[in-house]
Formats: sequence, structure tokens, C-alpha cells
Amino acid sequence: MVRQRVRIRFRKQGDLRWVGHRDLVRSLERLFRRAGLALAMSEGFHPKPRMSFPSALAVGIEGLDEIMELELAEPCDAESLLARLRAHAGPGLEFTSVEVLPPGARKAQWHSATYEVALPAERCPETARRIDRLLADPSCPVARAPGRDPVDLRQSLLDLALGGRVLRMRLAARPQGGAGPRDVLAALGLGDLEQQGARILRTRVEVQP
Repeated sequence: MVRQRVRIRFRKQGDLRWVGHRDLVRSLERLFRRAGLALAMSEGFHPKPRMSFPSALAVGIEGLDEIMELELAEPCDAESLLARLRAHAGPGLEFTSVEVLPPGARKAQWHSATYEVALPAERCPETARRIDRLLADPSCPVARAPGRDPVDLRQSLLDLALGGRVLRMRLAARPQGGAGPRDVLAALGLGDLEQQGARILRTRVEVQP
């Protein structure tokens, strides 16, 4: 069987941010079939389309530059494939690019992700002070569920800055699971922002070269 692997970048926005990863995968499977794609399938009693995501997006977070990889059972050029995907995308889902990967290329592995959150003006001064304290601290343990070891936020945090009213953070992938954007917000005393209507945006997903 001829297999062609493609890397697809897409946006998941609006009310679609409340759709979990498994439901998103099922929706994409249906979309690919509506688009008439010949999908490469896994083996076994319950074959599934061969697709992968370097980093699943947490529920409630909008993704402006998400990545997935898909294997096709027949060759297709990037331009026509992107057009077919866009023709069947529903509200909140936007396909931005398609890249045909060369034979033998490694699967995408998550390296880091960048997030942004707009803050109320009155909370910016204190947040700036807390950022300085957090960056000066060599360690910041974050508790996990009972039975799970805590993680060190500082080991995941590659960059953290407040520009105007926008808080930007860049978090690294960790082999045993690292901190997420909500952990950073909690460490800065901003754990209530989402309840007040703020949205977390994942603006960039970077993969290993």
C-alpha cells in the first residue's frame, strides 16, 4: 500500500474549545471521509485512521496553530488537500496549511508551546511583580492529584513576560509531564481569570527539528 504522511496545521476556536480531544478526533475522522480522503488505517480488529497529534489541547483553551499528522493511502498534493479540508470545516475549525512529508520523516514530537492571556488592567502591576519573583525562584513545585508526584513549574517555563495587558508564556515539553498554562496562572495568583471570562490562547506549537 502507498502511504503518504502529511502535516496539517489548524485552528480550534470559539465554542469548539469546549470539545475534548477524543471528540475532536472523531469529528476529524468524519470530516476526512466527507472530504473523500483515502485514509491509511491501523491493523487489528478495530482499524482506525492513522493520525497523530504531538500535543493534545486541553479543554477550554483555544488553539491558533495546532498540529496533526495524517497518513493517506493515495498521494495527494498539499494545495488540493488543503482546499478539500477547508471545504468541509465547520464553525470554529480552520485549516491553515498542509505539508507533504518526505518518506521516512520522523513523526512530529512536541518541543514547546506558547500561550497568551489578556489581563484586566488593574491586575497588571501585581502580576508584573509576581512574574519577577517567580523568575527569580529556581524552583516552584506544583501539586498533582493524590498518588502523583508534583512537577516543578520552573523546569517547564522557558519564557514568561507581560507586554501591555497580554501575558505570554512558553512552556517546554517534559518527558514525565510538565506544567501547563493554568499552573502558571495559579502561581501568579490569576487562577480565577477564566471564571471572569478570560480566554487562554495557545498561539504556537513547536515540534522537534
